[in-house]
Amino acid sequence: MGTVRFSMTCSLDGYVTDPDGDFRWTAPSEEMHAFVNGRVRELSTFVLGRAMYETLKVWDDWEADSAVEQEFADLWAGRDKIVCSDSLDAVAAPRTTFEPRLTTERLAEIAAGADGVVEVAGPTVAAEALRAGLVDEIEMFVAPHVLGGGTRAFPDGMRTALELVESRPFAAGAVFLRYRTRP
Repeated sequence: MGTVRFSMTCSLDGYVTDPDGDFRWTAPSEEMHAFVNGRVRELSTFVLGRAMYETLKVWDDWEADSAVEQEFADLWAGRDKIVCSDSLDAVAAPRTTFEPRLTTERLAEIAAGADGVVEVAGPTVAAEALRAGLVDEIEMFVAPHVLGGGTRAFPDGMRTALELVESRPFAAGAVFLRYRTRP
């Protein structure tokens, strides 16, 4: 049985995009990217919404500028990816499958069959799982930005107690926070 993890980069005020949908401010430093690679090594499966998939699919053909980028591209290629979207008809990429919608039942099936961590990435695709309490861990990379609006990391109606498991600051000002959810 795999662990279900929600992982995102957000602003200090809890947004994953600014009011115009821009997320370029989330680009990690080399130090943070190396740390992210360590987190991705634990994954067996990415579960992604459309926007997150469209952002990350560039790694299918990435021409790396650094060893850290090449490592991430290799990690991305070596993981199963499930893309959940009602606005796409299909996806065509290695180790990638498509589902029109992620239900809580389907996420439970994915986790039950996983050998490692199942990472749900994207606030829209994760919303129902977060509200239903199916997420075991929440990881946030908090960037040193206040956006004042945009796409929120967490859905309305979500309430849960959290236990801090790990925290780590980065030289560029971002902070990694890892929490375990409590019943």
